[in-house]
Amino acid sequence: MDSQRNILLIALLFVSYLLYQQWNMDNAPEPQGQGVEQQINTSGDVPSHSDDGQPITEQSTSDNLITINTDVLALTVDTLGGDVIEAQLLAYDNELNSEDPFILLRNEAGHSYTAQSGLIGANGIDTTAGRAQLSVDASSFVLADGQDELRVPMTFEKDGIQYIKTFVLKRGSYAVDVEYTVNNQSAAPASVQMYAQLKQNLMDDGGSLTMPTYRGGAYSADDTKYKKYKFEDMQDKNLNLTISNEGWAAMLQHYFVSAWIPRSETAKLYTRTSNDQGYIGVRMPVATVAPGSEQTLTATLWVGPKLQDQMEATAANLNLTVDYGWLWFIASPLHKLLSFIQGLVSNWGIAIMMLTFIVRGAMYPLTKAQYTSMAKMRMLQPKLAAMRERLGDDRQRMSQEMMELYKKEKVNPLGGCLPILLQMPIFIALYWSLMESVELRHSPFFGWIHDLSAQDPYYILPILMGASMFMIQKMSPSTVTDPMQQKIMTFMPVMFTFFFLFFPSGLVLYWLVSNVVTLIQQTLIYRSLEKKGLHSK
Repeated sequence: MDSQRNILLIALLFVSYLLYQQWNMDNAPEPQGQGVEQQINTSGDVPSHSDDGQPITEQSTSDNLITINTDVLALTVDTLGGDVIEAQLLAYDNELNSEDPFILLRNEAGHSYTAQSGLIGANGIDTTAGRAQLSVDASSFVLADGQDELRVPMTFEKDGIQYIKTFVLKRGSYAVDVEYTVNNQSAAPASVQMYAQLKQNLMDDGGSLTMPTYRGGAYSADDTKYKKYKFEDMQDKNLNLTISNEGWAAMLQHYFVSAWIPRSETAKLYTRTSNDQGYIGVRMPVATVAPGSEQTLTATLWVGPKLQDQMEATAANLNLTVDYGWLWFIASPLHKLLSFIQGLVSNWGIAIMMLTFIVRGAMYPLTKAQYTSMAKMRMLQPKLAAMRERLGDDRQRMSQEMMELYKKEKVNPLGGCLPILLQMPIFIALYWSLMESVELRHSPFFGWIHDLSAQDPYYILPILMGASMFMIQKMSPSTVTDPMQQKIMTFMPVMFTFFFLFFPSGLVLYWLVSNVVTLIQQTLIYRSLEKKGLHSK
C-alpha cells in the first residue's frame, strides 16, 4: 500500500466515522426509564409532593424582575418563585465582533430556556395555588470592584415560617449557589423539599455531518458518570434515578452547559416533557425543621461555557460534558497540551500548528517505518510476480513461499498499513478536541481567519489543503496500474477539498499543516532510502 492509497484509506475511514457519528445521533436506542414518582404539571411545572398527586400550577412570568451582575454573569431573576429566566455570559460575544453578550438562558416567545428552583412539600411555598412572590430589597445587584462574593437574599413568610432564598455568586465563577434557609418559628415541625430543574423548548439535537454538535439533556448518576438524554428520550421515557454525592442534571449545547448540582447526600433525578417543553431536574430529600430552629438547603447552578477545570472543581464528572467520545483518553491530553501551548504563544492558530508538529514529530518513527516497508514491498514486486507465474493457482504454496520471502527479506506486509491505522485515532481525537473547545470559539488566527471555530470565509485554507494533498500524490511513487483506481486517486484531492470547505478553519489548519509535515518527512525519508538503494520512482 503506497501513500496515495493511504490517502484514500484516511478519507474512507474518516468519512465512515463521521457517518457513523451522525447515524448514532439519529438512531441511538432509546434508554429505559421508570417514570417520575411525582407529577409535573402541564404548564411548566414543579414536581408535586402532595399525597393526592395534584399538580402545581406555575404562573406566567411576572413583571417584577431583578438583575444580578458579576464580572462574568448577568442574571435576570423573576421574584415570582425566584427562577433564573435569563443568563448573559459577559466574556462571550453573541456573534463574532458583536457588542452583545451571548445569552444562554432566556425566556422569549418560541424559545424558553430557564433554570427553576423552589420548595415543595407539606410546608413548601410552591403549591397548587401557585409560586411564592418573594420580597427583595432592590431591583439590581452588582458585584463591586474588590468584592469576591455577592449574596442576594429574597424572602417570604408564611404561617410563622420565614423562607430566605439566597443567590450566592463569586468573582470569575459560573457556579451559582442557591440556598433556601427555612427559619421555623411556628409551634409545629416544618416539612419541605427542594427541587431544581431546567426547562427548555423541545428542539432538534442540532449539528451536521461535519459539525456533529449536540443539544439536549445529560446527567451524572451513581452508576453512570456521564450520559446524554435527548429530548426524544424524555418524550418516550421519564427518568427516575437516585443519585448521591455530586450527581447532576444538565442541558447541553455546543460550547455551553447549564446544570443543577444538589448539595445533599442523595437526590432524585427526573425528566419530563409537557406542552413542547422538556424538563430535567433534581429533587432533594424531604427536610424536617424543628420548631425554633432553621435549616439551609443548597443546590448549585452551573450556567456558562464548557471550561473543564472550573466544571471539574464544581462537581464530579461535570467536565465530561466536554464530550470527546470514545477516544477521550487521547483527546483530553491533546487538549491540555494545546491549552499549554496557547498559554505560551497567545494564539490558538499558532498553538494548533505547533501541536501538529509535535504530534507528527512523535509519530515520525511510524511514518519512516511505513515508507521503508512500502519501498521494500516495491522492491519485491518482480520476485512476487515471478512466483505467481511459476506457481499458478496453487494458493497454499504461494502463501507459504510469500511468507518465507517476507521473513528472509525482513519485510512486514502490513507495515504500510499499521502506521496509518494508528494515526487515525489520534486524528479523530484531535478532531473532537478542537470541536469541543470553547476556547476556539471566535478566536482569530491572522489575516482573513477571524474565527477558528467557523469555516474559512474565502475557502483559502481548504484550497491550500487540497493542493498539499496533490503534491503528496505527485511525490509518492505508485504501483497502481488500474485506470479506474488511478482516476479515483487523481480526483481524491478535489473530493477532500470540497469536503473540507465546510469544516471549522481550525481543523482545516491542522490538516494543512499535517500535510506540509508529511511533505517534509517524505522528502527526508525518500532521500535516505535512495542512499540505501530502496527507493525508486
